[in-house]
Amino acid sequence: MAFISVAEELTKKSVTSVENKFITKYLTELEPVAVKVYLFALYLYQNGQSEYTIADFATKLGITEDAVKDYFEYLDEFELVSVISHSPFEVKILDCDNYYGKPKKLHPEKYEGLYDEIQSIVGGRMISQNEFREYLILLEDYNLERNAIVMIVNYCVNLKGDKISASYIKKVARNFCDAGLTTASQIEEKLSSYTASSAALLKIFAACSIKRQPEVEDGELLNKWFGLGYSEDAIICAAKSFKTKSFEKLDEAISELYKNNKFDSKEIDDYRKMKNSLYDTAFAVAKSLSVYMPDPTPYVENYVNVWCGYGFSGEALKKIANYCFLSGRNSFDAMNDFTVNLYRDAFVDDDSINHLLEQLAEDDKFIKSILNACGLTRKIIPYDRQALSRWRDWGFNEAMIIKAAELSAGKNNPVAAMNYLLSTWKNSGVYTVENILANGSATIKTKKRSVTEEWASTIEKLNGTHKNGG
Repeated sequence: MAFISVAEELTKKSVTSVENKFITKYLTELEPVAVKVYLFALYLYQNGQSEYTIADFATKLGITEDAVKDYFEYLDEFELVSVISHSPFEVKILDCDNYYGKPKKLHPEKYEGLYDEIQSIVGGRMISQNEFREYLILLEDYNLERNAIVMIVNYCVNLKGDKISASYIKKVARNFCDAGLTTASQIEEKLSSYTASSAALLKIFAACSIKRQPEVEDGELLNKWFGLGYSEDAIICAAKSFKTKSFEKLDEAISELYKNNKFDSKEIDDYRKMKNSLYDTAFAVAKSLSVYMPDPTPYVENYVNVWCGYGFSGEALKKIANYCFLSGRNSFDAMNDFTVNLYRDAFVDDDSINHLLEQLAEDDKFIKSILNACGLTRKIIPYDRQALSRWRDWGFNEAMIIKAAELSAGKNNPVAAMNYLLSTWKNSGVYTVENILANGSATIKTKKRSVTEEWASTIEKLNGTHKNGG
């Protein structure tokens, strides 16, 4: 039979949950009354007994209120609870630490006089016992030298003033410890290195318009940038060019420059001007297309930068965007399709772009006249442009196309009727309005050609195309 069993009735009753880590790690280490205090505190919390006072707590366990406070302070040393306030007295229950292994009990007597030493440095406020205990934990956890924590506190006070928060001191101390700097000599050497770079840091801070004093972490970033190959002047140039307002943003800018192999001040300046120009162009294009850009970066990287890589100037792209909007291609994707076609057909330089867009604008104006003559009031669609190009390839001038439009007005599909009519004229050799009037009819009966004649005509055209280098 098992050493411990549970009655069935017990499984149906309410319970107080205790972490297994408390049993495996702390139970044998704690004083018996401290175990009672901890378990009763868990019970009160888990069962919602929020009305319980410290006096009620003491009466229930048969001890004094001062004893209750002392035991909670004792549990605080084991990091099972945290005494977050002494007046009023408030306690937060923490999770147990590692599953196995003995808990660490601090021994403040090892650090006699340290509290007074730190308090004399931090003269603007009182150091609580909780705060002091956290410094002791740092000393124990990181094997930090006593003089090292004093040196760190002194550095922080010199930097931030004697009302500096405990959280900042702990953050700086942990940064030193995480970097493996735990002795007074190591920290002194680090601070000396930081002091040596303070002049450069102040110049860079001025370029970034940063008002605070430089910190050790700033010196570490500066050394990182020096290690990447950047001079002080180049870093200042990057700060001004990218208009960074923090060292974090400056670090991002230098990482971008490093990725793009820009190290010299002139290279950095030129790169930033080019990037600014790309963003300016993206905003101008978006405005012309009437497109909202929540974040311009994807549009710059996926469109504008690619178009500029093809050789299009910013001015050309603005004009293309304006035409695309007027022609119904009002999106970056639609403009991209149009721009890729321009590049394919070698319309890239400003002069050719200007000439082509003027021609396309005239074509659209003429297409609008065609639609009006047909009795249509809709917008121009891509098929209309294809149809006009085809009719011109057939050899018809504007007067003939307008005439065909007028004769097709009222039809169910006027553009299809125009195709039929112009095809009939082409096969009849009718290319002027006078020819139409001379024949007395808009629809000319064409001479029927044999299939052999059709193929012979086609082959002759193809041969002619090849001979002309097509």
